[in-house]
Amino acid sequence: MHNATAVHSMHLYEVSPRKDHRGVDLISDVLPFDRLWYDTPDDAIGYAMHSSRSHHAVIRVYDDAGNVIETHEHTGAEES
Repeated sequence: MHNATAVHSMHLYEVSPRKDHRGVDLISDVLPFDRLWYDTPDDAIGYAMHSSRSHHAVIRVYDDAGNVIETHEHTGAEES
């Protein structure tokens, strides 16, 4: 049975190209470090989805100009 007063946290991730053009950075307050480096946006998105498997998550992918070009939402697994 679910507790109606339970607070569900949301994880917010940002994937943006590195200034040195060597992959992308995954940035979030829920990461153990300031940012993580990945070869491709798909790898960063995959990590964010996996690490938020039990939380609601929003992953925003940015282009070089700082515009959001993709948004992914993950609802997370509900606990029984």
